[in-house]
Amino acid sequence: MRSGVIAQKVGMTRVFTDAGEHVPVTVLKLEGCQVVGHRTVDLNGYTALQLGIGRAKVKNVSKAQRGNFAIANVEPKMKLAEFRVPEDGMIPVGAEITADHFITGQFVDVTGTATGKGFAGPMKRWNFGGLRASHGVSISHRSHGSTGGRQDPGKTFKNKKMAGHLGCDRVTTLNLRVVQTDVERGLILVEGAVPGTAGGWIFVRDAVKKVLPKDVPQPGRFRMQAEKNGAAHEDEVRSDQADIGATEAGAQPPAEA
Repeated sequence: MRSGVIAQKVGMTRVFTDAGEHVPVTVLKLEGCQVVGHRTVDLNGYTALQLGIGRAKVKNVSKAQRGNFAIANVEPKMKLAEFRVPEDGMIPVGAEITADHFITGQFVDVTGTATGKGFAGPMKRWNFGGLRASHGVSISHRSHGSTGGRQDPGKTFKNKKMAGHLGCDRVTTLNLRVVQTDVERGLILVEGAVPGTAGGWIFVRDAVKKVLPKDVPQPGRFRMQAEKNGAAHEDEVRSDQADIGATEAGAQPPAEA
């Protein structure tokens, strides 16, 4: 079992296959998704990873959370979530999970908060057929009809499907195929629709009803902040060495822009 990720829904588009067929995809942005904490058996009774994404203002973060982020040496996060993993599936604190955590062709389960639609009638909310178009029905064509009996049972049962608030529910869509990933831009393209509005937070996990491909990275694909800083420092050292070599050879170093 691998950890899932927190992503942000960007919107929908389409990609074309080599055969010229277009595939509708949802674009998920995975930027700054870091491990901010561990849950261990000794302290918590279970093993899990706490992930965070998005940059939050310090004034909107409690002092307790500031302390946790300071211990993890990460910026305050806007959205936090836990993912259960085994002990051998733990990822170091501070690591940033990249888009190639998922591979092209594998299936994932996506969880999000459905779009709120306000107060809706029974036909839209529960797919009722409505009343007859004529023969005595005048102004209640889209109503739900009777809600209970007369003397028996003499009441309306609980959970009766009626008009009411629609949307804003936690929805999980199973077995969506990963069409493409872009590590540099931190994008994951998933085939089909994903619950939620653009800008909403989405949880992406390995599909539980599909076999996990053998070539997926274990325990995941991530990079440490020290690796990013080290790569930038290495580029600076290389440029400095090139300037020194050019000066010793009698050439002028390149002018700064």
